[in-house]
Amino acid sequence: MTPAQNTDRKSKPYLKPLVLATVVTAVVYGYTQYGDTLTLDHLAQRETQLRDYQQQHPVLIYGLAFGVYVAVTGLSLPGATVLTLVYAWYFGLIRGIVLVSFASTTGATLAFLLSRYLLRETIQHRFGEKLAAFNRNLETEGAFYLFTLRLIPAVPFFVINVVMGLTPMKTRTFWWVSQVGMFAGTTVFVYAGSSVPDLTTLAEKGASGILNPQLMTAFVVLGLFPLFVKKLLARLKPAAVNADLSNDI
Repeated sequence: MTPAQNTDRKSKPYLKPLVLATVVTAVVYGYTQYGDTLTLDHLAQRETQLRDYQQQHPVLIYGLAFGVYVAVTGLSLPGATVLTLVYAWYFGLIRGIVLVSFASTTGATLAFLLSRYLLRETIQHRFGEKLAAFNRNLETEGAFYLFTLRLIPAVPFFVINVVMGLTPMKTRTFWWVSQVGMFAGTTVFVYAGSSVPDLTTLAEKGASGILNPQLMTAFVVLGLFPLFVKKLLARLKPAAVNADLSNDI
């Protein structure tokens, strides 16, 4: 932290508590007011209204959908999976992939930045010595580590966003690795949602009911892919070192 940044924070001691209070208020308000709205049953009851609004506002609907997804993921509210499936049904495969991919990364980056601003200084100050080795390792292999986590659906994404915000990882690195790492999983989920004829069917089957053997296989492959990449890189590194030594000789 630069002296100017340190002085600015000391001159505005109210800013961080204000941001924290705003975030907490937004989370509580969003969960209590719209928690039931982002359910498949509720959305299925308004399927006709959703289609009518799409026809009446074909451009505006994309901005609204993007904003809702960013808010849900950025504030770590429940409903991201439901939104992904609904957007897939609503916008179709290609447009759904593009929208969800960029909206999910934007929301994840927002959560990352909130965690960094609100929590990182306190955590690093209190556990700095214990985290020193972890921070050094993250500087060298942080991108691959994040990429691996993004490919494992079992790890909640909001946890990854918050934890990575506590590390020294650069924001641009977090953004592009998340964009690339989440793309495959996003494609699988959007494909699953786009194959559903209507929201009523999706509500009846649930998110897990539409996972066929092909999709399950895809998720298994996603989980194994980082291991394959790591082994490949381990084999390439010695070859690269040997090539450099040969050139030096």
